[in-house]
Amino acid sequence: MSAWGPVMMDISGETLTASERLKLQDPRVGGLILFTRNYRNRDQLKSLVADIRHCRFAPILIAVDHEGGRVQRFREGFSALPAMATLGELYVRNPEQALIAAQDLGFILAHELLECGLDFSFTPVLDLDFGNSAIIGHRAFSSQPERVALLAAALMDGLEEAGSCGIGKHFPGHGYVRADSHLDLPIDDRAMSEIEVMDLVPFKRLSKKMRGVMPAHVLYEKIDPAPAGFSSFWLQDVLRARCDFQGAIFSDDLAMVGALGAGTPAQRAESAFSAGCDMVLLCNDPDSLDLLLENLDGARPPAGAAERLSQLQARKPSGDLAQRYATAIERLNQLALEGWTQA
Repeated sequence: MSAWGPVMMDISGETLTASERLKLQDPRVGGLILFTRNYRNRDQLKSLVADIRHCRFAPILIAVDHEGGRVQRFREGFSALPAMATLGELYVRNPEQALIAAQDLGFILAHELLECGLDFSFTPVLDLDFGNSAIIGHRAFSSQPERVALLAAALMDGLEEAGSCGIGKHFPGHGYVRADSHLDLPIDDRAMSEIEVMDLVPFKRLSKKMRGVMPAHVLYEKIDPAPAGFSSFWLQDVLRARCDFQGAIFSDDLAMVGALGAGTPAQRAESAFSAGCDMVLLCNDPDSLDLLLENLDGARPPAGAAERLSQLQARKPSGDLAQRYATAIERLNQLALEGWTQA
C-alpha cells in the first residue's frame, strides 16, 4: 500500500459521523471530496475541514467539484461563477479580455476554496462542446480545441496564483457522446484519428501545466475494449507517453453506472490502478465504500503515486492576495453587470 492512501471518499452531511471518522483514519484513504450536502456556510465548512484534518494521522487531500455555472457546490458566501462557456463566448468578441477573465476566475475560485481549507477543485473541464452532451454542455469552454486550451491555461494560471492547481477532465474527451456516464456507459464510435485532432488537443497542450487528470467513464469502442479510466492504453500509452503527462491521475467516481461493468468495488479499483490511476474516487454509496476498503489490501496504485498526489496539496503563495482578490472581483463584477457582452 502506498504511503499516501489511494482512495478518495465522501461524507454524508455537514459534520462527521462516528463511522466516517473511522474511515478517515483508514490508511487506504488519502482524499475526501465534498458536495453541496456538506455545505451550509463558510464558517461551517471551515469547521468541517478542520475536523477532517484533525482526526487524521496523515495528510489528506480535500477536494470539490467547483467549476462555475451549474456545477458549483458551494454558493452562499462564495462568488457566483459563470459557466465556462461564457468565457468561450467572450473570447469570440474579445480574446484578451476573455483570457484575463479566465485567470481572474481561476484565482477567485481557488482563493475562496483555500480560505476554507480545501486543496483543489476538479477543474477545468477540457471536453469540447460538440452539441451532443447535456452533461457537458456549457461546462465546456468551447467547441474549438485550441480555444479550450488557451482559456483553460489562463484559468489554471489563476488557480496556481492562488496556491492551488488544475485537474483536467474528462480525458480523452466526454463531449462527443450523448449518454451521461453517471447513468450509463457512453460509447464513442469515432476513430483515433478524429479524437486526436480534436479532443486530445487541450490535454496535449496543457500536459505540463496540469497537475492532475481525471479520465472519462466512456468506451471508445474502435480503439480499446475498456473504458478510458480502466484502460492502460489510454492512461499509459496516450496520456503518459504521447501527451507526456507526469501528474496525478484520478479515476472518476467508481459508483457511476459507467464504471459498474468493471466488477465489485475492489475489482473496479484494481482495474483503475492497473490502468494507471493514482487515486480512485468512490462516492454516494457508503456500502460500496465499505466493501472497497475491506477488500483493497492486494491492490496497489502505480509507482510514484504518493509523490504525485503530494504535489496537489494547497500551498501559501507570496504577494498581496487580498488586493489580487479585490481586483479580480471588481473586474468580474463589471463583466457581470455588462452581461459579459462588452467587447
